[in-house]
Amino acid sequence: MFGYFKQRRRDRIRRQPFPSKWRELLVRRYPLYSRLPPADRQELEGHILVFLAEKRFEGCGGQEITDEVRVLIASQACLLLLHRDTDYYPRLRSILVYPSSYLVKTLQSEVDGTVTEQEEVRLGESWSHGAVVLAWDEAIAGAVELHKRRNLVLHEFAHQLDEEDGIVDGVPLLGDSTLWRISRRHRIWAKVLSAEFQQLRRAAAEGKETVLDTYGARNPAEFFAVVTECFFEQPSRLKEQHPALYAELKEFYRQDPLLYASAQPETNTAST
Repeated sequence: MFGYFKQRRRDRIRRQPFPSKWRELLVRRYPLYSRLPPADRQELEGHILVFLAEKRFEGCGGQEITDEVRVLIASQACLLLLHRDTDYYPRLRSILVYPSSYLVKTLQSEVDGTVTEQEEVRLGESWSHGAVVLAWDEAIAGAVELHKRRNLVLHEFAHQLDEEDGIVDGVPLLGDSTLWRISRRHRIWAKVLSAEFQQLRRAAAEGKETVLDTYGARNPAEFFAVVTECFFEQPSRLKEQHPALYAELKEFYRQDPLLYASAQPETNTAST
């Protein structure tokens, strides 16, 4: 019952006109938007409308929350939702935005059992209890600059997808409709991503260059976030060097970034 009314409300939101100023902002500041096929741009706009209606943005450390901040972060987060059944990051309530990197106090356990307090510099993080934290300078860089390999917003929102089943383990909800398909998809996913994760760990230990950021060698959750970044930012290199991994991500995200990675942007998008 509640799901039915939620879906109806979201359908109404998606049918609302997308503000022309927001579309112009996407054309100017998010070049990937203009490379998407028209149907994908329309779907992305609908997702952005729902996302901004349901999520709260909070400025931290003096950061002002403007339409540019909200729309450019939402557009990147919603790229991960295209073509998929989605509940719009159901555990997420707030996006906390700092101007730049920020300090977090952490507790460090020593070998002798003592615990010391330290300060750690961070650019972003995903919390399982309702928030994503982002450094705005990194978030906007991810929107403006294509093919960097790294994208903070995609990374942190991949963690949110991973957390939808309540377990942060690098295995998101795979979205199959039958128990047989679920079992089969999980087996294939586990086999491919486990092998790729171990390969990245070996590369990190040996100091080898790789298209994947070796930060992903820390654990399976970070690996999923890192490969998500690479899938959208460096699709050609990822497919060439890790075809099985690319195929799994293509099936999960129901997108092929290669189709628009080299597409020519449409110059008249803002007037459509």
